[in-house]
Amino acid sequence: MRYLLFISIVLCCTACSSSYKALQRTEANPSCVKKFKPAFATALYTTQVDVIGKHLSGLLIIKTMPDSSVRIVFSNEAGFKFFDFGFGQDDFKVYYVFDQMDKKAVIKTLRKDFELVLMRHLDAQQSYTAKESQGLYHVFPDGRDIYYYITDGACDSLIRMERGSKRKKVVEAFIQPGADNVPDSIGIRHYNFNFDIQLKRLQRDAQ
Repeated sequence: MRYLLFISIVLCCTACSSSYKALQRTEANPSCVKKFKPAFATALYTTQVDVIGKHLSGLLIIKTMPDSSVRIVFSNEAGFKFFDFGFGQDDFKVYYVFDQMDKKAVIKTLRKDFELVLMRHLDAQQSYTAKESQGLYHVFPDGRDIYYYITDGACDSLIRMERGSKRKKVVEAFIQPGADNVPDSIGIRHYNFNFDIQLKRLQRDAQ
């Protein structure tokens, strides 16, 4: 698993491409996407990770804790833990990370990936909605990052999620809705290097 040592280098050195130049601001309310925010209690997913030509697989659990924070733990089939992260209302905690993944760039990328899916930035003060031929882009800035949630024109369905800048897309995510507002599947794809995450919910979640 020494290939994990190279992830941080790739994260820092590669560039991305994609444009938001065609977006035009509208008067639509970006808060309409709040209804799509996943409501995890305890959900267990089979997980496939492909990174720089290598493959990881295992189980990932997403659990909302009594204090309303969200815990995400990924381990392989033998029970070896890769990481254990906590997402609070205003903070992020690393409870555990495998030594070879304990790189600032790796942790930062994973944190932002899951924040995109968990929809953690919907209270951004400078949020707005823009339109494009594919639908509405609900835009939530957070420092240098911008989180985009793309819906149809009526904001009745969530098409995909993206994170990037004003000009370029870095990552996109797709969720397949399931019962109780918990996704049946989640897909995350990076555009600045080869890094894909696929989650498929088990019919019988962990208790």
